[in-house]
Amino acid sequence: MRQRPVAAPVRAILDSMPIQNPFQDPLRFERRVPECVVVIFGANGDLTKRKLMPALYRLAYDRRLSAGFAVVGISRTPMGDDQFREKMLESVKQFSEDTKFDSEVWDAFAAGLFYVAGDISDKGLYERLAKRLADIEETRHAGGNVMFYLSMQPSQYASTALGLGAAGLGKGSGWRRLVVEKPFGHDLESARELSDRLHEVFDETDVYRIDHYLGKETVQNILAFRFGNGIFEPLWNRRYVNHVQITAAESIGVEGRGAYYQEAGALSDMIQNHLLQVMATIAMEPSASFRATSVRDERSKLLRSIRAMKPDEIRKNTVPGQYGPSRIGGQEVPGFRQETGVNPDSQTDTYAAATFFVENWRWAGVPFYVRTGKRLPKRVTEIAIQFNQAPLRIFGDQDGAESSPNLLIVRIQPEEGISLKFLSKTPGSGMKLRPVSMDFNYGSSFGERSPSAYETLLLDAIIGDATLYTRQDMVEASWTVVEPIQHVWKETKYNFPNYAAGTWGPAAADDMLAQRGHVWRKP
Repeated sequence: MRQRPVAAPVRAILDSMPIQNPFQDPLRFERRVPECVVVIFGANGDLTKRKLMPALYRLAYDRRLSAGFAVVGISRTPMGDDQFREKMLESVKQFSEDTKFDSEVWDAFAAGLFYVAGDISDKGLYERLAKRLADIEETRHAGGNVMFYLSMQPSQYASTALGLGAAGLGKGSGWRRLVVEKPFGHDLESARELSDRLHEVFDETDVYRIDHYLGKETVQNILAFRFGNGIFEPLWNRRYVNHVQITAAESIGVEGRGAYYQEAGALSDMIQNHLLQVMATIAMEPSASFRATSVRDERSKLLRSIRAMKPDEIRKNTVPGQYGPSRIGGQEVPGFRQETGVNPDSQTDTYAAATFFVENWRWAGVPFYVRTGKRLPKRVTEIAIQFNQAPLRIFGDQDGAESSPNLLIVRIQPEEGISLKFLSKTPGSGMKLRPVSMDFNYGSSFGERSPSAYETLLLDAIIGDATLYTRQDMVEASWTVVEPIQHVWKETKYNFPNYAAGTWGPAAADDMLAQRGHVWRKP
């Protein structure tokens, strides 16, 4: 496969990246955390309330943050510092379900919470922010270190970054970093344009594109599982692996976000970023070391090795779907077209499945089946690696027991863990076989709480560890794979809805696997 070379400016950026940040070492949650101020644009939004502020409070609760740590919230809603602190207190109490609230910890944490009201299109906002940061520096002594977190509409990313640059906030006496939520563009061209705008103010090494899937403990554990154990990596190739299934299922619908989701769809919302990154982590080559540059280089290489499909291949190896109305648990559930804000003739995909092939020596010919969807039977994200059958059936016909494949299942949510499925002899006389499982569960094995994805990723960004963040060339590589699928789907009129809410998706997705003799796993 001919791959698009990394653009010369990007290559120069990558080559100039330091091998290791001075704060890096293998113990991610035991490293020195520098003083800094986190500026959250969109501080009155849902993400800040549900994820960011509870994660920051938990880091304070665990004594992970420095004494000079501070947060500046920014949104259009007029309010003072005390009002902002009260709103964040409500959020922490409501959404920190697995953290005991400690009033003393909160009081110390809240003393570092500040607020600036304003519109991002007003350059006066950035001037007021600059003055506020200067005032905070005098009292909190954060060393001039500032991290800007864009928790806002993607269309506002570029203008906000340029506003920061125009006010001189892109540089300072300490480091300046920019954290950007997905989506990173809506196609390849827009992704490149967004990066170009961000790079006018921030170097690529200071841009952190956050993907909360990569912050989950089990996704990180894939690296430890593969490269920390000598037993598995020798089997991790086309000689032993039959195929791989990656499933990200949601039981809910669009939950009032119909207008937004109508413009996105499952392919762009989930596969382009989350699931291709998970696939890259599962299939990447071993890195020379567990350093940000080395690990991301290997993930990037894997993404660039995924074969971009031609239109006839897309029609054969991809399936879009959209859920229709159904009755679940005795209640009537609307279809996507009946959701608020959705066009009654919408062609948006609420389900997407694709067969991807990696064109390298390790994985040539091994299909990677990826699927995601709304209104499926349950909420579950998992990776199932199916190994080849034993070459000879020496125990005779066992009512399908010997045809039960060996499976390695990595569960990402809701319960994080790993299962290995294999055949064993049942008790008693005779050689009767039955599938059994060996299970590893995070909660029962370690007996302690796992940090949330946002705790891990926020701490990494503060420390300067970009291992779990997405680099520009990785974003471009994933759009190179997904964009041709987008084009074919947009040019084709599908007979939606093609699956009922509460089922595992359209029949065409089953047919996609059946053409290679495979079936979807029922998690």
